[in-house]
Amino acid sequence: MAEIIRREAIYLWYYFSVQFHQIAPYWLFGMIVGSLVSVFLKGHIHRLMGTLQRKQWGAWGILPASALGILSPLCMYGTVPIVASFARAGMREDWIAAFMMSSILLNPQLFFYSFALGTELALLRLMLCFLGGCAAGALVRLCFRDRPFYTFTAFNLPESHDTDPNLLRRVLKNLWRNVKITAPFFLLGVGLTALYQRYVPANWVTGLFGANQGLGTLMAAALGVPLYTCGGGTIPLLSAWLGEGMSWGSAIAFMVAGPATKLTNLGAVKIVLGGRNFFYYVVFSILLAALLGLAVNLFCGGIR
Repeated sequence: MAEIIRREAIYLWYYFSVQFHQIAPYWLFGMIVGSLVSVFLKGHIHRLMGTLQRKQWGAWGILPASALGILSPLCMYGTVPIVASFARAGMREDWIAAFMMSSILLNPQLFFYSFALGTELALLRLMLCFLGGCAAGALVRLCFRDRPFYTFTAFNLPESHDTDPNLLRRVLKNLWRNVKITAPFFLLGVGLTALYQRYVPANWVTGLFGANQGLGTLMAAALGVPLYTCGGGTIPLLSAWLGEGMSWGSAIAFMVAGPATKLTNLGAVKIVLGGRNFFYYVVFSILLAALLGLAVNLFCGGIR
């Protein structure tokens, strides 16, 4: 019995170490970029968003708002007070919706994590998350033209932690905060991937997410709701799934539905939407994930 346990531990350590060495450089690089953006560009990005309200762009303002949402490095609990200040200053709700949705789906740190899945898939994720933000803004413009969609009350700007006068210390402190927050999820993701690679047959993934690309995409969107906890934690698992037959469309569906319905993001969004609009948001997020995944499989042939 002891010999069996020792042998299984060796196998699991092998799978763990292989995944760790493959994914860790992207995780670390993503955190470094995210910290640099947070320290040096966060204020500029939010000021650019604030200047949009002085532009007479109409619906076209959804496009830069969605792009700036992706660039914003804040978590959703940090983003809500920011957009509340935009709303109090009179910013259009369709622009706010585009900014919030794209910010939920992707940020600079998570974008660079995604390169562990391949350059093409990372860039595709960037483009589709931008389109997801645009879609959210367009729907709010079309369906809530005569009534408010958001309710921002009692929100103040979050306290900035990046205040150290020494720039190097400021970046290192920000990086250390990111490590403390994401490292447990990243290691958990690598550990779960090792267990999966050791004990789950490869043809299970091919059958579920590859053979029937339409059903696989819907399944991936549904699984993204309960399984997604942190972007850094899911990248190792997605890497293993893609290597064993998961289609690109299924991966995209998982990567859209997951962040949009992550519990922490849902908690922040629920605060500003109320019951009915929150329901609309959840339905939209799952449908968006499924439709984007199906479109990728249709136009890209489910490339793996």
